[in-house]
This record gives sequence, C-alpha cells and structure tokens, in this order.
Amino acid sequence: MKTHKITLFCAASLLATGIAHAGDYRAQAIALIKHDFHTRGIATADRIYEDGVQAVCNYSSDKPPATIAARLQKDQFDAIKWPSDGKYLGDWKSGEKIAQSGRGMAWNYKPNNVNGGSCYNCHQIGPKETAFGTVGPSLYQFGKLRGYGEDMQKYVWSKIYNAKATNLCSAMPRMGYSGTLTEKQIKDLAALLLDPNSPVNKE
Repeated sequence: MKTHKITLFCAASLLATGIAHAGDYRAQAIALIKHDFHTRGIATADRIYEDGVQAVCNYSSDKPPATIAARLQKDQFDAIKWPSDGKYLGDWKSGEKIAQSGRGMAWNYKPNNVNGGSCYNCHQIGPKETAFGTVGPSLYQFGKLRGYGEDMQKYVWSKIYNAKATNLCSAMPRMGYSGTLTEKQIKDLAALLLDPNSPVNKE
C-alpha cells in the first residue's frame, strides 16, 4: 500500500509538470502508473486514461478555446439520459444517505453493490453536518435560494448526471455518465437539494 501511494504521488507530480511544460513527463507518468497498477476486480486498468473531453481540459489548463469548449459541452449535454418517467425528484432522505456515502468503485466492490456519491467531500449541504469539503460551492439552502421549479430540477439533474454538460472542465465527477449512480440515486440527490421539505431548505 505504501509503495502504491508513493507511485501515485510521483505520477501525479509528473503529470502536473508535463501539463505545465508540455514535455514528455506525461508519458513517463502513464508508464509509471501502468507498471504498478493492473486490472483487479471492477477496477480496470483503463481507468488511468482520460477521455477526449478530459484530455482537452488537462492540456489547456482547464481553459480550452471558447469555440471548442462550447461544442464539446453541447455534446456532453446532448448525451444526458433524462429520467425515464420525466420526474426529476425522488426521496430526499435517501439522498442524504447517498451524499454521505463514499463507498463504491473500488477493486473489491461487486458490480451489484450500491455506490455512494461522496458529495460531502466537496460540498456543504445539510445544516447538521459539520465535516465537509470546500472544493465545490456550498449547496446549503440551494432550493430556497435558487427556486424549486422544473428548470432548476433539470439543471440539478444535468449537473449530477454529467457536470461537464454545464461546465466543460468542471472537477465534479460525472456521476450518471460514468455509471456510478443510478437514475433513482440521482433523483434522490436532486430531492435533497430541491425538496422544500428537505432540511437543506428548512433552516
């Protein structure tokens, strides 16, 4: 485990340097990762490769040319799978559990296990949680401040399903696009933010 952590740290440093200086550091970093990390369980080796959209963001320091960004962002938006029944909100109580959970996608996780969203790692959400990250904006009182209408429901759904559909180089994981969260889970998270009865909007 210690060796893997050192390898990952070194690789991340090489990747960052390669992006900044456009040298061959990126290839060295990928080679280092490939040497030490192999397919195991559901964690396949192809995870070390970014897709085309992420590559554009990585190589442009998250600032690709506006025309390219607009086209790619539209492609991401057009690929969103909307709720099969046309309803965007589920159960906010289940949404809170999903937001709290960081489980899933590890090598020893079974394909039929339920993944979490790890939302509190980056966001303030509920009023009673005192431990949360600040990488993303605070979502406390989200619906109360931004409204509960269908347009906002659709926006929240799209943001959770694929954040790159509304901000191409967003650091937020593409929860639906990647298959990490199910349709029901996305509904429940949307309800956590947008149900007027959710504690997020009550206090």
